[in-house]
Amino acid sequence: MQIRQKIFIAGHKGMIGSAILKKFTKNKNYNLIYADRNKLDLTNQTKVFKFLKKHRPNGVILAAAKVGGIIANNSDRASFIYENISIQSNIIHGSYLAGVKNLIFLGSSCIYPKLSKQPIKESYLLSDYLEKTNEPYSIAKIAGLKLCENYSNQYNLNYKTLMPCNSYGENDNYDSKTSHFLPALVKKIIEAIRNNKNYIILWGNGKSLRELIFSEDVASACLFFLKKKTKSKIFNIGSGIEYSIEEYAKLIMKHLNVNLKIIYDKKKPNGTFKKLLDSSLAKEAGWEHQVSFEKGISIVINDYLKNHLKKI
Repeated sequence: MQIRQKIFIAGHKGMIGSAILKKFTKNKNYNLIYADRNKLDLTNQTKVFKFLKKHRPNGVILAAAKVGGIIANNSDRASFIYENISIQSNIIHGSYLAGVKNLIFLGSSCIYPKLSKQPIKESYLLSDYLEKTNEPYSIAKIAGLKLCENYSNQYNLNYKTLMPCNSYGENDNYDSKTSHFLPALVKKIIEAIRNNKNYIILWGNGKSLRELIFSEDVASACLFFLKKKTKSKIFNIGSGIEYSIEEYAKLIMKHLNVNLKIIYDKKKPNGTFKKLLDSSLAKEAGWEHQVSFEKGISIVINDYLKNHLKKI
């Protein structure tokens, strides 16, 4: 009888974390370990070390993070760098102390330079300045990536960083102050329909380009890469498809069969203009995304209408 591998999923209640939990639950080879925030404060080093030493998982997936959109990143800068560095350091070093050989750390495409060459290769990391509005979050993520890279090299471990492009999916965050652009668009458009408005307001000029990947695809990448031995310890995880913010708004409207006027608030920032990932390393290793935007946005809209409409 095959012994199931114990996997600790940190951040199992978030959008990506819940998708990872769902994906690994379907695989009978794994026994999953996770803990709610009220039971395990990931910023508390002592508690994290004790938890990992007690459970001694065979693998760890670090999907926990303090995240948010432009407003949150720019106004809560100290918390973004402190909390993320604390969470990452505690789990990565705690995993090493507990004898964990395989770990996946989820980074982000925003850690690349603001004016990076396109499409962005993993080797472009730290080649220029970061986008100022999310610099603290990006620096924290870079620190986590470098922890994994150097722990792997020094201690002969299989700690890897996966860097997804902008992610979306079920169980997303729709708070107006902390959400990312896609859930914000979904909410704005549905709320406009409900309130009989014939327009929505978008930040900036709507021309900034974004590549999106569905949360289920990120989860599949975690499952694929967790125990896989690879020379590279950093992999971009993207779809290779990008649209402008304006185009995403129109695609959502098309799905909902409405045609609302778009008003641009050009006093608000656009963010980085373009950040398309080169995911060829992941493809060469054998992973590719599977979920189209058409399928993904249908799932997201249904999830919002069913589970989030009355809560926001």
